[in-house]
Amino acid sequence: MSEVTATMVKSLRDRTGAGMMDCKNALIEASGDEEQAVDIIQKKGLAKAAKKAGAVAAEGVVQSYIHPGNRIGVLVEINCQTDFVARNEEFRAFVDDVAMQIASMSPQFVRREDIPEDVKERQRGIFKGQLEEEEQKSGKKRPENAVDKIIDGKLNKWMTESCLLEQGFIHDDKKTVQQVLEELMAKIGEKIDVRRFTRYELGEGIEKAKKDLASEVAEALGN
Repeated sequence: MSEVTATMVKSLRDRTGAGMMDCKNALIEASGDEEQAVDIIQKKGLAKAAKKAGAVAAEGVVQSYIHPGNRIGVLVEINCQTDFVARNEEFRAFVDDVAMQIASMSPQFVRREDIPEDVKERQRGIFKGQLEEEEQKSGKKRPENAVDKIIDGKLNKWMTESCLLEQGFIHDDKKTVQQVLEELMAKIGEKIDVRRFTRYELGEGIEKAKKDLASEVAEALGN
């Protein structure tokens, strides 16, 4: 089997419009043969899903989810093209799963394009500070280009973990939420878009007053 290169993946993506990982997997399955890979993409309906990407999705649902114990709540808006699909059982099941995904995995953004540059730079600064701390403790200085690569890797991992669509799906972590979404698009035949969400956790952001035990005992005794 010939090696699957980035150029081959790009060529297949340009022809089909399918996702990068879908193109790579199709090429691997086809042993590097682009024509066979195109057939695989089409058979799986991934090209069809990609063509829907430019469509307007203005219908859909706003779904709520309250985790047992009432300590975590989620509101999520997921759009589709028609109200018919908005009532579809598989679509609604996907919406429910995404709401539970948000409650369980605490994503901060829908996709990495939503992450503001200042947030990424702040996170990059945190990782740089962590590496500097490690160097001080070990007494070993890393080359500057090595530091940049390590920080880039850490930032990429952080974005993957922070972005809902890049997280492993709660029911099958071998697939991302994005891949599950694309499979559903191919099956239903409409564009589906996770637009926005809000996650609430009881007590989040509230600073609780702290007292040391000795003070509490003294106060109780009236001292």
